[in-house]
Amino acid sequence: MKNQELQQLVEEISNSCFEKPFSHSAIFNNRLRTTGGRYLLKSHNIEINPKYYKEFGMETLVGIIKHELCHYHLHIEGKGYKHRDLDFKQLMNKVGAPRFCQPLPPNQQNQTILLYRCEKCEKQYRRKRKVDTRKYVCGRCRGKLIYMGREVFVKK
Repeated sequence: MKNQELQQLVEEISNSCFEKPFSHSAIFNNRLRTTGGRYLLKSHNIEINPKYYKEFGMETLVGIIKHELCHYHLHIEGKGYKHRDLDFKQLMNKVGAPRFCQPLPPNQQNQTILLYRCEKCEKQYRRKRKVDTRKYVCGRCRGKLIYMGREVFVKK
């Protein structure tokens, strides 16, 4: 599915379920990781995670679109558009939108761990993110950290 087809689908769902037009953009965003979609308050656009469509199919995609359209229409009308608001909960029940989307299966990519060692006390640190060794020091003795390399683990 391409962005143009997604735009048409969002407009159709908006007209059929909400009986209101959707007059902004709906696009796929590959950079979304843990969420099915998001409604952008400033631009009023909707971004959808394409991994959910590929993994779970059209039914899940329609549910995510309905959820984001609830945010969209309530925000446009000046009503409570946040998850905790009563207006939002009532509209979601009315259109049959899911409150949460199911989690994606774990990514089967390799995980890299960065290794650091203290120059003074020899304490070793294993980190997922890079550490600025000019700025950070050992938590035990305040010694200088030295980058030792990386380990790669295969996720199962």
